[in-house]
Amino acid sequence: MSCALKRKKLCSLLVLLDFEAVEEEIDYLVHHYCIRKSVSEVFLCREEEGVFRILIEKHLLDDEVKFKAYFRFTREQFYFLVNLIQDDLSTKPCNRVKRPISPAEKLALTLRFLATGESFHSLAFSYRISPSSISTFVPQVLQALKRKLLPRFLPNPNKIDWETKAEEFWDRWDFPNVVAALDGKHVRIVAPNQTGTLFYNYKGYFSIVLLAMVDANYKFLVVDVGSYGKEGDAGSFNKSEMGQLVKMGSIFPPPRILQQSNILLPHVILGDEAFRLDKHIMKPYCRRQILEDEESNQLSKARRVSENAFGIMCSTFRNFFTPINVEPETVDLIVTVCCCLHNLLRDDYIAKPPCDGETQAIIDELPADNMIPLAGTGGFAKSEGFKVRSRFTEYFNGKYFKTKASSKRNKRK
Repeated sequence: MSCALKRKKLCSLLVLLDFEAVEEEIDYLVHHYCIRKSVSEVFLCREEEGVFRILIEKHLLDDEVKFKAYFRFTREQFYFLVNLIQDDLSTKPCNRVKRPISPAEKLALTLRFLATGESFHSLAFSYRISPSSISTFVPQVLQALKRKLLPRFLPNPNKIDWETKAEEFWDRWDFPNVVAALDGKHVRIVAPNQTGTLFYNYKGYFSIVLLAMVDANYKFLVVDVGSYGKEGDAGSFNKSEMGQLVKMGSIFPPPRILQQSNILLPHVILGDEAFRLDKHIMKPYCRRQILEDEESNQLSKARRVSENAFGIMCSTFRNFFTPINVEPETVDLIVTVCCCLHNLLRDDYIAKPPCDGETQAIIDELPADNMIPLAGTGGFAKSEGFKVRSRFTEYFNGKYFKTKASSKRNKRK
């Protein structure tokens, strides 16, 4: 359509709307809203010069090690994800877009964004895709991944075999009647527009809150994402669905007598100072008491699985090492999808452990300025919590547990 015809149609529309406009205003509207801007030459070379065609398809697909170093996933895992979301992200060619971006290319760019934390403008130059297109389809990819992965890798808590989780904690971490470790982190974000201090936390930056329950194998069982950074950390847990789940106690198996003893105790989850001591929530003793009584440190040792899980996830998806510069709703998608992808990698690691005696490095060093723990709650704990913790301490000081721990240390030697 010619510029003159566009101008004539715009004038007719203004008359119909009884809107008076001078010639200069009409010319401005035609120029800015009727004339389509030309596409940059940089983005017209996607098929010939983009990273997906030059680097990934011509080089990385033939090298499993480098492919995993680039994406954090094997080729088998990558195409498993492509098949999951292909129907949701496929675009048919049209007159304007004769060669639309494929689902595999959209997924590749999204995974690279999660693995490195690069900005959309940086990815635009390497993948030869405009930043506006990237900002449009990345949330779509994340939404599709969440919809497909959530039922598989973060199922409904009522479908989890919590007794099996308790047995895993006992076998791996020498702590009986524990179904999960509980922890929370502030995930740093760039200040969203027109939100005031909603996301401003006690450390002096903007964040959202991630609460997670972790099993003995560093896998996320239940996550709650999206609370405002300004909310009190205890309040975030109490208001969350996870907090209500723990409060109701429906996920906990019946109380069980501890091995080789007559001590009957309920099943619990292990937390830190950010959570109040309760019948089903154990937290460590104060530091001075732990130093005086080594056996009191058993809870702190077992609780570290949650810190390790966060550390492994952050070392894999390094977007957590920088303030995430997208809308808060997209940040929620990023965190949830990363938890699902972390579980996917953990399942593969457990099913196919490294050969030649190699073990996976457990990196529990979190990005100090971008993912910080929740603040201590203070306040009063429930008396039932003190009783349960004292009974656990009595058990750890008993003869049977010391014999078991000593035998496990000898086997490691």
